[in-house]
Amino acid sequence: MTYHPKSDFIATMIERGFLADCTDYQGLDEALISGCKPAYIGFDATAKSLHVGSLIQIMMLRWFQKTGHQPITLMGGGTTKVGDPSFRADERPLLGPEQIDENIAGIKKVFSAYIDYDSDAENKALMLNNAEWLDGLNYLDFLRDIGRHFSVNRMLSFESVKSRLDREQSLSFLEFNYMILQAYDFLELNRRYGCVLQMGGSDQWGNIVNGIDLTRRVLDHEIYGLTSPLLTTSDGKKMGKSQDGAVWLNADMRSPYEFWQFWRNTTDADVGRFLKLYTEMPVDECDRLGALQGSEINEAKIRLANEVTTLAHGAEAAATAEATAREVFERGGVGGDLPTLTLSADELGDGMSIVQIIVKSGLAKSGKEAKRLIAENGAKLDDAPLTDAGLMIDAGALSSPIKLSAGKKRHALVQLG
Repeated sequence: MTYHPKSDFIATMIERGFLADCTDYQGLDEALISGCKPAYIGFDATAKSLHVGSLIQIMMLRWFQKTGHQPITLMGGGTTKVGDPSFRADERPLLGPEQIDENIAGIKKVFSAYIDYDSDAENKALMLNNAEWLDGLNYLDFLRDIGRHFSVNRMLSFESVKSRLDREQSLSFLEFNYMILQAYDFLELNRRYGCVLQMGGSDQWGNIVNGIDLTRRVLDHEIYGLTSPLLTTSDGKKMGKSQDGAVWLNADMRSPYEFWQFWRNTTDADVGRFLKLYTEMPVDECDRLGALQGSEINEAKIRLANEVTTLAHGAEAAATAEATAREVFERGGVGGDLPTLTLSADELGDGMSIVQIIVKSGLAKSGKEAKRLIAENGAKLDDAPLTDAGLMIDAGALSSPIKLSAGKKRHALVQLG
């Protein structure tokens, strides 16, 4: 990238590795140095929490506010009813209005940790829901006023749609409308709030360009798009997933300790890059820590885990998670903040098989997986190898809590309630 930005926001995006593409670097840069400007990112409500795959976008909104501008978090109460087909092999299951509202309530909890919605400052963030303007649309008016600006030929040429059609996978008319609705969001946000920028992952490029084009045609306003790279870890895995499922940002769906552990287990090659993207530490310090070798890199990973967990869950949760981890891994003790399974005496009865307990604790998804874990010497009971899949645990065995482990990095406590 040869462009040298004048605005703090674009300079930060480039320096920290957030920037994949921009529709007009110079135009956006000049708009941002002329005063406080609004920008938005949309989040569809397909689950009760976002996962760490969305954290790069959340951090972009955070930096946008920190550099003096107004972030808009747009909840997709309307667009979730359709479902984004971008780069998907199949149609998303359709959610009902109650489920969507419940999901939005869960997702909103995440943002308040990162973005200020309550200050009296000019750049106080907004939380909006596109159902506000999409739910009441008149179909014929919408087709005539908005639909006429879209070329089907052009829409078919976008990579997100093309990849689905090339594989001869069905794309419903419902999903095909998604990009028109997202474009309309940008138009409405520009009209209502003066929003000049839409940001998103690079898979949203086609949708963003559509919104810019529509707004120019209808309002004759100059607006911009900026995308972040689609992140994979250095071993090629999609960001946001771990071996035991999605790494959710809400504490009630993924405990702060497990969240901390996810970052602590970052591969060496990703440490420097993740410090720049997911923390606010100075870039020089991120580079220094990322270049450490051998056992020293582990302290850099702990720093990463602490910084990211502090932003998401607070400094106390991060400190507790680190203390628990040190106790578990360095001293072989039983930490108080591990995921905990509490069994009642009634549930236990005369005894419950260790296989059932491993599944209930979340260390395996099925009895079959738990048995395989034991057979392959991947399970431990109080740090000793667990070899007997037929072992029964009764109330006496739980007179004090027991620690179960799956591999070296996943642990759970089991106690009698």
